[in-house]
Amino acid sequence: MNLPNKLTLSRFLLTVAFLIAIFSGYRYHETFALGLFSMAGLTDYFDGKLARHYNQITNFGILMDPLADKILVCSAFIAFVERGWMPAWMVVIVVARELAITGLRMLAASKNVVLAAEGYGKHKTVSQIIAILSLLVLASYKQWGAMGAFFGIEVHGQPWVVWFTEFSKWIAVSLTFFSGGMYLWRNREIYLADL
Repeated sequence: MNLPNKLTLSRFLLTVAFLIAIFSGYRYHETFALGLFSMAGLTDYFDGKLARHYNQITNFGILMDPLADKILVCSAFIAFVERGWMPAWMVVIVVARELAITGLRMLAASKNVVLAAEGYGKHKTVSQIIAILSLLVLASYKQWGAMGAFFGIEVHGQPWVVWFTEFSKWIAVSLTFFSGGMYLWRNREIYLADL
């Protein structure tokens, strides 16, 4: 197994470790969860970069890399509902979009059609990761002492990280909804062909 595929597999393990950390209740567990999610995000960046650079793109990687991404992101958002950090309706939009697009790609593959990722989807992924990281920072920055004071600087009576986190959640959900709708509309001939 090549290094990019090992990094992809490590993302599954890091997702499990992240979930254990987020619900553990131990001291600094939110900070630990932030570190684990950040590491998982880095594996996502490097597995694709290394696979392309060293021409090590495999069928395993093509299948498992996006699956690992979706499991990581959806797990984080679902965990945030349980923690009371995000409303369930927002997370339903995120999870429903990922399931719908995965289903569409499977249907396309059954018809020997490959659906490429689009720019909107990449922006959606970046916005989701920013929202997740900002929620984790918001939950943990007070544990960092003087280093966390920057995140507590007040703007209009609240720490700026509170405003930023709320904004990032809305951007992530909006882009998720919009990119999913665009992707389904542009590829509608695949699922409407048999009507």
